[in-house]
Amino acid sequence: MNMELALQTFLDESRELLSDMERILLELETRPGEAELQNALFRCVHTVKGSAGMFGLDHVVNFTHVVENVLDRLRAGEIELSRELANLLLRCRDHISLLVEVPEPANATHLESAGASLLAELEPYQSLSVESNPRSTAAEAIPSGVAGLWRIQIRIHTDALRHGMDPLGFIRFLGTLGELEQVVALDQALPALDKFDPEACYLGFEVSLRSSVERSAIEEVFEFAGDLYQLEIDAPEQSPVADLASAESLEEAPQNPARNDAVPADSPADPLQGRRKKSVQHLRIQADKLDNLINLVGELVIASATVSMDAHRSGDASARESAANLNLLVEEIRDSSLDLRMVPIGETFQRFQRVVRDVSSELGKDIELLITGAETELDKTVVEKIADPLTHLVRNACDHGVEMPELRREKGKPGRGRVHLNAYHESGAIVIEVSDDGSGLNRERLLAKAVERGLVKPDANLTDQEVFNLIFEPGFSTVEQVTNLSGRGVGMDVVRRNIEGLRGMVELVSPGVAGGTTFRIRLPLTLAIIDGFLARVGEATYAVPLEMVVECTELSREQQVLSDDQDYINLRQEVLPLIRLREQFSVPGSPGRRQNIIVVRHAGQKAGLIVDELLGEHQTVIKPLSGIFSHLKGLSGSTILGNGQVALILDIPALISQLSIREQQSLKSHGTRSTNHDAFLNRG
Repeated sequence: MNMELALQTFLDESRELLSDMERILLELETRPGEAELQNALFRCVHTVKGSAGMFGLDHVVNFTHVVENVLDRLRAGEIELSRELANLLLRCRDHISLLVEVPEPANATHLESAGASLLAELEPYQSLSVESNPRSTAAEAIPSGVAGLWRIQIRIHTDALRHGMDPLGFIRFLGTLGELEQVVALDQALPALDKFDPEACYLGFEVSLRSSVERSAIEEVFEFAGDLYQLEIDAPEQSPVADLASAESLEEAPQNPARNDAVPADSPADPLQGRRKKSVQHLRIQADKLDNLINLVGELVIASATVSMDAHRSGDASARESAANLNLLVEEIRDSSLDLRMVPIGETFQRFQRVVRDVSSELGKDIELLITGAETELDKTVVEKIADPLTHLVRNACDHGVEMPELRREKGKPGRGRVHLNAYHESGAIVIEVSDDGSGLNRERLLAKAVERGLVKPDANLTDQEVFNLIFEPGFSTVEQVTNLSGRGVGMDVVRRNIEGLRGMVELVSPGVAGGTTFRIRLPLTLAIIDGFLARVGEATYAVPLEMVVECTELSREQQVLSDDQDYINLRQEVLPLIRLREQFSVPGSPGRRQNIIVVRHAGQKAGLIVDELLGEHQTVIKPLSGIFSHLKGLSGSTILGNGQVALILDIPALISQLSIREQQSLKSHGTRSTNHDAFLNRG
């Protein structure tokens, strides 16, 4: 590890803390005066300031110190969190996030004017007794008789400097907690001069700190350093004799106290040991290392399938049993590996609290965000890539969906509008819904705009759903005036393209009698591995996502004759539309005498895939299709089978979507609906 990596860790942790700061601020607006939230808000800024001080990032420390003073007054009850102060603190949070991204102060000069403006706005909220200099001692603001004298012994690992840690940075930050009465440097077994390592740290420190802070505040100073530092903190009431004994034990400390083999069995317990055990419950790891693990697991799945196939061909019962056990273990490894990438969608949803708040303020609307299904998990890669499309949909709901408060009251609605984010699992995928309680879509207005832009003919007879889907056309917008939020004709087509790039789909749900608009997004849980069901059509092999398979059945001779004349069959008194994979993908050859149907379901719709042979279940490692296959609709990827052959993975949502379009076109050409088609359209 080097300084660059240590700074990256600081950036990652600061981003998390600033994200928490934003969330807590928004919660405080709805639950003002709650002490727990106020303390948590203070700790976020306090920790960012402390970590920045350890790296000598004075431009971050100077600004966050002022914000910290204001938050300290807030939690002390000296000031209240008004709407204006909340807006100001949110802007300060945004400014801090910009500052931490610029480790070199010389590169942050372009932020000085913005920072100075914010500091001027913060000035009325600051206590007159607290100076704006973060290096001034906090003892000046502590009443006489309250502060106690803390004795702190600091053991430093010899590799601390190599890990980018500055021991003096910790001392400087301790000085912001109170008054440093004494700092004594203690050598930790200095080596001979010829063995002296200029990159090693051989010093420890004994610090006398007069402060009224709690022990936890002192421990938090060193939280960022992990095992590179060990503390012995004596409370103010501890006797001087105990302090002296503790100091003597420090001088006799081994050179590398963080190593287990250097600590004697009867050494005193590390006071941070319990807290560190809790901290290792979450492990920070680089994403590319995890991606490499998933790729290797994918290859392991393929190798396991090959072993299983060879074992069955051999006819050896023992080999088959061993292969079966191997498959079970590989399946557990696969599931555990994929779980490492699973994160709750709620963290992404929470970001939109700020979006809704800011947009509604800009528009002069009163909008609340309702979040359900926050615990629903999906792949982190999908989470990162879905954030931008969701942002556009949420802003669109606030701008186009929810009406102004006066208009809502005229319609008998409450003045406060609502945007709802919901997530849930369905058939091995995740469904995300973005809805609002506005007036819904204006069909006639959409159609008129489409005719004006030449997207449809004036005499076109379009269904409601076809009209509503026009909003996904590039450059389509019904807004007459261009604003910061809308009217530029850029957005919904990009949303659809980005979601389809994740092997997902987005649809606009027709508004009900109560109005409102709902966008429904369906995404795979992971982009790496799925359970599939294999089938053969001619010489081609296809894989169907297993979670979408309802049942498999043989196509009777009578059904084959009927299906040749029409595109659906009667399956146990249920009209089932058919998808002929041979025709869909132009597979050469004639159908076999025996044919089978794989019944699949997506979004409440069923369809039957006609195949020649059913091959059974298979763990499918998804490989992307090359560019030459990008024009083919109904395929989402490929996979390598145990025998080395390539199978194509079917995109069931796309196939069923094509089926619906085909049905609508058929209805237009005939003008009427048959009873069977009505049954088909109303199937569940």
